[in-house]
Amino acid sequence: MTFKRAVRHLFATGWSLRRAFDAAGLQAIERSIAAAERTHGGEIRFAIEAQLNPFEVFRGITPRERAVEAFAHLGVWDTEANNGVLIYVLWADHDVEIVADRGFNGRVTAEEWEQVCHRMESLFKSGQAVDAVVAGIEAVGTIMARHFPATDRNELPDKPVVM
Repeated sequence: MTFKRAVRHLFATGWSLRRAFDAAGLQAIERSIAAAERTHGGEIRFAIEAQLNPFEVFRGITPRERAVEAFAHLGVWDTEANNGVLIYVLWADHDVEIVADRGFNGRVTAEEWEQVCHRMESLFKSGQAVDAVVAGIEAVGTIMARHFPATDRNELPDKPVVM
């Protein structure tokens, strides 16, 4: 744990998150997920968390570890074709993590997911929070469409989750 990270988490409030992701922004993200899912047979979930609690920061919980917990908690794994993807943002760290279900194993490389994460992180730095998420959803949708043709079902909610 670094002192700088602890301070970031201490001061990353729900208010700062709501300022970056207001109701209109969350609706735009939900519409983006629905639009992307019409182009492929996978499922996209988006979750954002303002900060970790002090105990988690002290223990050194990484954004990746928290994203895997969120993946399980939100049931993103619960799709017929094992093709759910979680885009998780830990706002205090401005860190983006993508957790993909086992249906993507051997199909999509870690580098492909990382490129999406880095693009989103760079848009966050320029102050374009909602645009960053929409761009990430579109990029993930493009990757998913290469491997899972469009179907007429929606197995998971499209609504963003603010944790």
